[in-house]
Amino acid sequence: MKKPFFVAILFFALVAAACEKIDDLLTFYIEEEETIIVESHFPIGALVPLTPVTVTTNSEETFKNNKTRAELVKDVTLNRLTLSITEPATENFDFLKKIEIYISSEGKDEVKIAYLDEVPANATTLNLKSTNAKLDEFIKGETYSIRTKAELAKPVSEDITIKADMRFKVTADPI
Repeated sequence: MKKPFFVAILFFALVAAACEKIDDLLTFYIEEEETIIVESHFPIGALVPLTPVTVTTNSEETFKNNKTRAELVKDVTLNRLTLSITEPATENFDFLKKIEIYISSEGKDEVKIAYLDEVPANATTLNLKSTNAKLDEFIKGETYSIRTKAELAKPVSEDITIKADMRFKVTADPI
């Protein structure tokens, strides 16, 4: 009685390990780094959009390097979005109350991809929460735009430059 039970458990463990290996072969990441500027005259207390940043993708080359093609991509989601202040070096995110990040491209509806409803005090780096939105059509294209909506908690006396590090998780069939 114990032997069939043990064989069944061993079988399911091997199947689970094999599925994980296959998933690893079909999953890769696309890293993007962009700059966001919060200007010193930015209004306080309202969720206001910042100037959009246009991103030129190199997706065809990235897909080729990962042995797939755009039409074989099954799923793209934002895996990580980290914000860091680069200028002025002494600044932290105390000026920021709330932030939302959106993606868009020509002919497609804008989609919220990340947010942080409460910015922690004295933070110099922020890890935003992903909405896990499906982003296939944006990443497959030649360009997309990233737009930020921010709500300030206090006035900004000088322009603040923020580096946005984004990592997209791509799942695709191999060629």
